[in-house]
Amino acid sequence: MHRNAEVVSQALHAAGAGGEVVELTTSARTAADAAGALGCSVGAIANSLVFLADGEPVLVLTSGGHRVDPEHTAAALGVEKLTRPNAATVRAATGQPIGGVAPLGHPAHLRTVIDVDLLRYDVVWAAAGTPHTVFPTTYSELLRICDAEPVTVAP
Repeated sequence: MHRNAEVVSQALHAAGAGGEVVELTTSARTAADAAGALGCSVGAIANSLVFLADGEPVLVLTSGGHRVDPEHTAAALGVEKLTRPNAATVRAATGQPIGGVAPLGHPAHLRTVIDVDLLRYDVVWAAAGTPHTVFPTTYSELLRICDAEPVTVAP
């Protein structure tokens, strides 16, 4: 297993999460790729997206079924501006590449928010540190293990 996936697996166990990291034979770099590989709805994929909230990294976990509205989400976070960083900034904040960013296992805790749309799914799947690894979880477990805030990411 890749070192990033091992870090995520250790973080899951330390947090008392129930899911195990699964290595896929195909890429799960996008929500559509992950849903196809797992045989689930694209909406059940928890995309881990890093944004800069007034210049500070924030992790937005959103359903693969829709996009984050930056203005709406910035207002929900109480910040003026929400922008997308470059790949180097994402890796510096998370230790993981775009397309494989996990909700946890980062070098330092990131402010994390979770799209309430994920509540619709009994099981959600999240990346586990690489574009080929994922883990199953639930909305309530993500809230707990990420010390996250529920938000609506689109109007």
